[in-house]
Formats: sequence, structure tokens, C-alpha cells
Amino acid sequence: MIAAVFGRLVSKSGDRVVVATAGGVSYEIAVPIGVLERLPPTGTEVELNTVPIVREDGWALYGFDDAGERTVFQRLLAVNGVGPRLALAIVSTLGNRVIKVLKEGDIAALCTVPGVGKKTAERIALELKDKLRDVGPADGVTVVSLPAEQAVNALVNLGYPGGDADRAVRAVLSQQAGSDTAELIRGALQLLARSK
Repeated sequence: MIAAVFGRLVSKSGDRVVVATAGGVSYEIAVPIGVLERLPPTGTEVELNTVPIVREDGWALYGFDDAGERTVFQRLLAVNGVGPRLALAIVSTLGNRVIKVLKEGDIAALCTVPGVGKKTAERIALELKDKLRDVGPADGVTVVSLPAEQAVNALVNLGYPGGDADRAVRAVLSQQAGSDTAELIRGALQLLARSK
């Protein structure tokens, strides 16, 4: 099993990064938007905890810079009807609030994730509510939303579908790393306006 990948960050685009290892192998890894935002500039050494998903039509790597997010992703995969794309969307959309949302069984917050309806949200909340006791920030740690998460939430509040908002913010991030929330929203709105 590939538990982690350490190497040079070659590229960041959309929901994927490419990491070249010292052994000469490059890995394409799908990452949540928070990880994409926290990664250093290309050319820098990085280490990502990974979850490999092997299927008959191929295999994929999903990467996280936080062990808690990785564990949540793995537990989400155990829920009936939740595959890797939906699990990644949940971790990406909810960001560092994901553990709190799942522990509290917050159906409304889960329904903001693209592809999660009320029944799916209820099933996720029911199945995971008591299975995340060992995961989470230490007591007294304040959870702060990153600019990308804030931008996606703002676009959703403006009426854009969650998936479109997520893709637009990722596109802006891949071109303008280190942007603040307002810059991400402006850039994403421009992309969304062009796509109509």
C-alpha cells in the first residue's frame, strides 16, 4: 500500500497535483481544495499522506497533508453509497469543519456538498456520528476557514452550484496561489460568468 508520497511538487491544477519522487516516479494525486491551497509553490519538497483506491478500471491516489482529513476520508468510504469522489468532495467542501459537521450530524451542512442530498446526508451522519471520536483537533483549537473554503461557501450562498463554485475556485488557485478570499471570489465569478 502507498501510505505516503514524498518528493518535489511538479504541478498543481484543478483537484490534482503531481509529485516526483527521488526514485524517478511521478505520482498524480487528487487532493481536497484545502490541501491545494496549503501546498507550497511548485519545485518545493512535499509529503502527502495517501489513500490508494484500486478498481478494475484503474487506480487512483488521494492525498492529504493532515492525518485527520485522511482518516475522515477513509471513514467516509466505509459509508454505503459514498465513493472516493464524493468523499473527496465532502472533505473539500467542508474543509476543516468536516470533523465537527460529522460528529454533530449536521445535515444542513452536509447538503451543501455537491452530490449530497438529504437522504445521503442523513445516512452519512447516522453511520459516522460515533465513529469519529478518535479524530479531531485538540481541545481549545479554533477551527478557521481558509480563504478557498470561504470563497466556495460565498459562491454557494450567491446561488452557484457547489461543484461549479469548487471548480472555479480551484482554477483561480492554480493560477494565483496565495490569493485572499476576495481575490478568489472575484476570479471565480469572472470564470463562472464566462462559462454561461
